[in-house]
Amino acid sequence: MSLKPSVSTTDHAQGNDNADLVIVEYGDYQCPYCGAAYPVLKELMKEFGSQVKFVFRNFPLSEMHQYARPAAIAAEAANLQGKFWEMHDAIYENQGSLNELFLFELAEKIGLNVSQFKTDIQKAELEDKVDSDFESGIMSGVNGTPSFFVNGNKFNGSAMDLFQLIRENAFD
Repeated sequence: MSLKPSVSTTDHAQGNDNADLVIVEYGDYQCPYCGAAYPVLKELMKEFGSQVKFVFRNFPLSEMHQYARPAAIAAEAANLQGKFWEMHDAIYENQGSLNELFLFELAEKIGLNVSQFKTDIQKAELEDKVDSDFESGIMSGVNGTPSFFVNGNKFNGSAMDLFQLIRENAFD
């Protein structure tokens, strides 16, 4: 399966924007497997961030995880204040405490304007962004989280497998 649509400026990306290696994760903020992948991906970016462009797309499995969608919307709201990755990281680092009230605590902790954040999380365009990410995942053949794509192709393996392959320069 291949990634649809391709990575664009509407995506949340970190690392090297011009990297030859582009990794896309479809993630759910409440998924324990995404939570386990998070420190591995963090380490991967620490080691290879100058050679990799890492993209995160929302794929909240709302039937299973009641706070996945509110968390995704909170991250999108943080993005409006230029702090998407700070919120993304704070949610994963505190995954066990996740609930709607706690998202406001995180907003404050990462230095967001909380009244602005409260207004922003009501915005329909944030729901649209989360839905659009989710729909792109469905079109790309995502059926669980985390799901990874490397240079547009589905990667069938864990974050650890991905890290190992990059370490071995298997994508050169």
